[in-house]
Amino acid sequence: MSPSLIIIIVLAALALFAALFVVGIYNKLVALRNRFKTAFAQIDVHLKRRYDLIPNLVEIAKGYLKHERETLEAVVAARNTALAAAKAAAANPADAGAMKGLVGAEGGLAGAMSRLMVVVEQYPDLKASQNMMQLTEELTSTENKVSFARQSYNDAVMAYNTQREVFPSNLVAGPFSFTAAELFVIEDPVQREATKVSFT
Repeated sequence: MSPSLIIIIVLAALALFAALFVVGIYNKLVALRNRFKTAFAQIDVHLKRRYDLIPNLVEIAKGYLKHERETLEAVVAARNTALAAAKAAAANPADAGAMKGLVGAEGGLAGAMSRLMVVVEQYPDLKASQNMMQLTEELTSTENKVSFARQSYNDAVMAYNTQREVFPSNLVAGPFSFTAAELFVIEDPVQREATKVSFT
């Protein structure tokens, strides 16, 4: 066997090894990206459920809160904004801009809902209404499901982002357009504050 043939065989073996290495990394990145997209689909299911419950809550509250029209309209507007943002994010969970839009819209909805709940507290008849109690319970249950799904999504995003940033995966991630995914983190400082309890 001639030395040039041996060099060609060695170079071909190295090229094959490098190609298999790149394919392995590429496939792992695709699997991780699909995992966080699937995790977002679970969030989307629970968000849709919550968005469906909010109009019912507003309808029940309308009968009692005749003088709180602005609060009710703010909830409906925030819900519609969040619904549109959720549709945009569901279309492509890998789009960081869509995820940031959803996080912002969810923060606005959370603020509007908390203002509504403060108003509801001022109306004992509404608070004691069977329909209101049932819807509040369903919303609370849905919120818990959203929280768990969001945690699962964030874990999947963290695994994906870590994999695309470590060497040698970062050498494959850039050329094949594996962009960073956005975490679903609520930025509202009010939601991050601990509840203050006073017994005075």
